[in-house]
Amino acid sequence: MFKFTPAGDTALRIEFGTTISPEINQTIRGFSLLLEKERIEGVIEWVPAYTSMTIFYDPYRIRFNQLLQKVKLLYTNSDYIELPANLIYVPTYYGEEAGPDLESVAAYHQLSVKEVIEIHSEAQYLIYMMGFIPGFPYLGGMSKQIATPRLETPRATVPLGSVGIGGEQTGIYPIETPGGWRIIGRTPLRLYDPYRNPPMLLKAGNYLKFVPITKEEYERIENDVKSGAYRLITEKINREGM
Repeated sequence: MFKFTPAGDTALRIEFGTTISPEINQTIRGFSLLLEKERIEGVIEWVPAYTSMTIFYDPYRIRFNQLLQKVKLLYTNSDYIELPANLIYVPTYYGEEAGPDLESVAAYHQLSVKEVIEIHSEAQYLIYMMGFIPGFPYLGGMSKQIATPRLETPRATVPLGSVGIGGEQTGIYPIETPGGWRIIGRTPLRLYDPYRNPPMLLKAGNYLKFVPITKEEYERIENDVKSGAYRLITEKINREGM
């Protein structure tokens, strides 16, 4: 049962559940597609999260109760069954200067560096939501075999594209920023570019897979990204939704 509550005087919050799961994520993503298709008059944007969604609206164009009724009716009359998604392949240069914490992660789990890379790169990670900083993906699906505590003292600067592990999560730093995750590699892809349309490379509801590459491959792809010659490798997949 959904829970509808006002969020300030210009937003409606919908709670879809209380636990983080792919099933709830699919429901939220399906509802996002419904909103995108319907284009309710007065709705400005909607922001999906792990177990909820916040819909922002213009109170001069639509009242809270009007929006609430439209949203309830929209979901009740929906007939979405399958939700297409993209699997995005993220080339990643592991270790050495790109992944200064890779060896310590391996030592923490009594694994080899090669084993950590294999475990990290074999999964398909669901992008639950975007946030924290522009372009940052909250990913689900990392093996607990390589779950590692964050650094006791965060770094003042983490290079953009850095791939890290923080507890039971993994993620990619889309911009240069301070951070306390264990850095195990780096991707030459630009997850966020304010001059690109759209500016964010990834989208909630899709999946990504890390693909190990060499330093030479990293440098080549980095140059292609800068020149606009690189073509993102993706694959269509299907997940059952609402």
